[in-house]
Amino acid sequence: MTRSCRRAGERATTRHGGVPMSKVGFIGLGIMGGPMAANLVKAGHEVTGYNRSRAKVDKLVADGGKAASSVAEAVRGAEVVVTMLPDSPDVEAVVLGEDGVLANAEPGTLLIDCSTIRPDVSRRVAEAGAEKGVKALDAPVSGGEPKAIDGTLSIMVGGEADAFAAARGVLEAVGSTIVHVGPSGAGQTVKAANQLMVAGHIGLLAEALVFLEAHGVDTEAGLKVLGGGLAGSAVLDAKGDKMRNREFAPGFRLELHHKDMGIVQSAAREAGLTIPLGALVSQLVAAAVAQGDGKLDHSGLLRQITQLNGRD
Repeated sequence: MTRSCRRAGERATTRHGGVPMSKVGFIGLGIMGGPMAANLVKAGHEVTGYNRSRAKVDKLVADGGKAASSVAEAVRGAEVVVTMLPDSPDVEAVVLGEDGVLANAEPGTLLIDCSTIRPDVSRRVAEAGAEKGVKALDAPVSGGEPKAIDGTLSIMVGGEADAFAAARGVLEAVGSTIVHVGPSGAGQTVKAANQLMVAGHIGLLAEALVFLEAHGVDTEAGLKVLGGGLAGSAVLDAKGDKMRNREFAPGFRLELHHKDMGIVQSAAREAGLTIPLGALVSQLVAAAVAQGDGKLDHSGLLRQITQLNGRD
């Protein structure tokens, strides 16, 4: 393990259940970040959180964390900094900005970006971090709010192997499937593939549900038997009943999935690929957002399918 990773991986101030603990600065306490930070606290890490909305910082304090009034305050003295932000420009501003993460992090700090952003931005963050003596990992997550709450997220990690090894104690507090998928940017590439598949699954589930309803089939029974066969999926398990009951309270907003499909399309063009099904579902997601459904859960894509069939 290199010197720059020892600080996060070895110089722990406390131990909890035999696992080294870290001082963690956590930036971005939204639907996903808030529960993740709370789970780090539960695992015994010392977590200082910052969010533009003070109420979410107060929630972390109620869960046992500490409050920061700025990015700089969250970062100073941290061995590990975790960011969970909406989009590429947010990460660039928070990490690379004049008074951002890299401006305040000490050499040897480990930066774990759990946001879903463009792979090229993750590579640029890693390069900028290296110049400051900071190891950066792109570690986007999948599983939505329920898995963020129960600490069972799937985490796809890009970056150097020694940084990944140093980060395991933090990542294991928030996820159950944690895989090092390659160099910087690889985590974001795998996450883009994840978002492509999830959008496709949601779109087909919506069509199947409208199909069943049109034929007068009991949709609860229909989805139950579909879930037990080859058509079964995590998407069906997580979203089927919500779609059947038209319950679209956001766990992951359509507007964020729209952003992610833009990342997919951009990365596909960069590789010279044609993704016809991805292009179609991207159009459906874009239409949903344009028609005002962006704040709904991404299962709200069902509304596009019902409207196309005159069944809304």
